[in-house]
Amino acid sequence: MRTLIQRIGRTKELDGPAETVDGWVKKATRTKSVKNALSGSWLGHQLHPMLTDLPIGAWGAAVALDLTGGEESAAAARRLVGLGILASAPTALSGASDWSDTIGADKRVGLIHAASNATASVLQASSWLARRRGHRGAGIVLSILGLGLTLCSAYLGGHLSFVRGIGVNHTAFQGATRKWADVAADSDIAEGSLTRVLVASVPVLLTRQYGRLHAISAVCSHAGGPLDEGTLDADGCVTCPWHGSRFLLEDGTVERGPASVPQPLWEVSVDDGRISVRAA
Repeated sequence: MRTLIQRIGRTKELDGPAETVDGWVKKATRTKSVKNALSGSWLGHQLHPMLTDLPIGAWGAAVALDLTGGEESAAAARRLVGLGILASAPTALSGASDWSDTIGADKRVGLIHAASNATASVLQASSWLARRRGHRGAGIVLSILGLGLTLCSAYLGGHLSFVRGIGVNHTAFQGATRKWADVAADSDIAEGSLTRVLVASVPVLLTRQYGRLHAISAVCSHAGGPLDEGTLDADGCVTCPWHGSRFLLEDGTVERGPASVPQPLWEVSVDDGRISVRAA
């Protein structure tokens, strides 16, 4: 499987289709409300992994009933196949939103992941139709094939999450200290500037807006982008230069996805012309 995934990641012929699909997804998710909803910004972590349990669970239960329940379970199995199909739509939309912010080999693997899931959904829809028309045997075969393809696709999704770190909070393993650390001279932080300082090897973004100092972790929680190279907006938000996530300086909360986890907040103190920070 590792060799297969590496080959997929090196297949540049996938870049053309990926670019086309990416354009569709970015157009569909350009509004803040849609992006936040699909990214899980309102949830505190990404939405897609949670939704994947619904179609997999429904289709897995349907196959279990088919193999062990006999004719009495036929109606229940068909309903489960249908529920899985319905659940696959929001699952696919949230996954597409996350995928659109990947690049290179990850984007190619993600495209195959999505194509496999789409094919599995078609097999399950065909199974539902066959069952409804009284062809239960054909429906069972189609469901088993669809579930098998879904599980293979889930392996690719697991690779992207657990091996490549897609969707992982990039501030999760940063250290935090409650001791005040001297980081800069007050006169060095100009109004509207974005300055990166280190506190016990942790990058911290220090900025001044409307005369007030703010400090949040400088590594974007979404994909590790350098917030100090982003933009400071008039509404009190900093925008990541990589994927456009926006965070409120006041408390680090996500104002716009694809980020779903708030930025760690740091307290700021000024004493005798020196700025010190500590974890909030």
